[in-house]
Amino acid sequence: MKCFNTTGICIPSANYMADTSATINQIIRQYVSPGKYFTIDRPRQCGKTTTLYLLEEQLKKDYTVISMSFESADELFASLYAFAAGFIRKTARILKIQELPETLYNDWQQPISRDFPLDDLGQRITELCRNCHRDIVLMIDEVDKSSNNQVFLSFLGLLREKYLDQMKGRDKTFKTVILAGVYDIKNLKLKLHPDAEPKYNSPWNIAADFNLDTSLSLSGISSMLRDYENDRNIGMDIDWIGNTLLSYTSGYPFLVSRLCQIMAENAPEGWSKDGFQQAVRELLKTPNTLFDDMSKKLSEYPELKEMICSILFQGRKYAYES
Repeated sequence: MKCFNTTGICIPSANYMADTSATINQIIRQYVSPGKYFTIDRPRQCGKTTTLYLLEEQLKKDYTVISMSFESADELFASLYAFAAGFIRKTARILKIQELPETLYNDWQQPISRDFPLDDLGQRITELCRNCHRDIVLMIDEVDKSSNNQVFLSFLGLLREKYLDQMKGRDKTFKTVILAGVYDIKNLKLKLHPDAEPKYNSPWNIAADFNLDTSLSLSGISSMLRDYENDRNIGMDIDWIGNTLLSYTSGYPFLVSRLCQIMAENAPEGWSKDGFQQAVRELLKTPNTLFDDMSKKLSEYPELKEMICSILFQGRKYAYES
């Protein structure tokens, strides 16, 4: 029996999930098919990792997909050589299960140059993309874990150089590169030394702006509720629950799933109007990763905390320019 999930990735076969196929298809149509490089930068608990997983599953039908995460990859950024060698190792494990020709896999794994590791990595990428029978899509999650590192910037510079050369017909590289994280690395604030003045500097200015709304729609939420109702047959008022969830959460994935999770724990009473209000109270009084992260940000930025308090408790208004 499936369940609601608010920790880690959501899997359609195991979890009740809103239907986001329209968003996935739009990403492919507007960004991947034209060969755009882009960053999916969204707040925490907003479903980025699940979106990447669903996108990968769809892209596998037409592309070779190299999907990895920098979540626990600190050792990659010790030096340019460590990064190049580590990137090749991580990619090799992915290529091994993609049923590519053995020669392609073996060529990719050849030892990397210690003197010119990035140049060697760039040539390795060219040969891989040139000899692979399908276009290759590179997807990297949690890129902002090491986004203030010069090695990471050098890697972005390599991707930029190869992207531009491919446009000129001088090189062959990844069809699309998709980076995911909390921050937009096009606006990277870099401070390499403790006494240095922070500077905005990122080679990722080749990336297209990612403007798609990834919040859950009413139809997507309703599809999840309908799936649950079909399994449990509790007589849920799908229209009322769906509209109320959207009204309270604006479609924020974690909040939608968490409220459903709480109501499911008290089913069938939990899916009533009183049960919904009880779930809201439970959500607000119980610690969770989203609220904890928001509290941490308020502690880190006291001026923001003061501004929010004055808006909420004093009704003060501030001019805003997007």
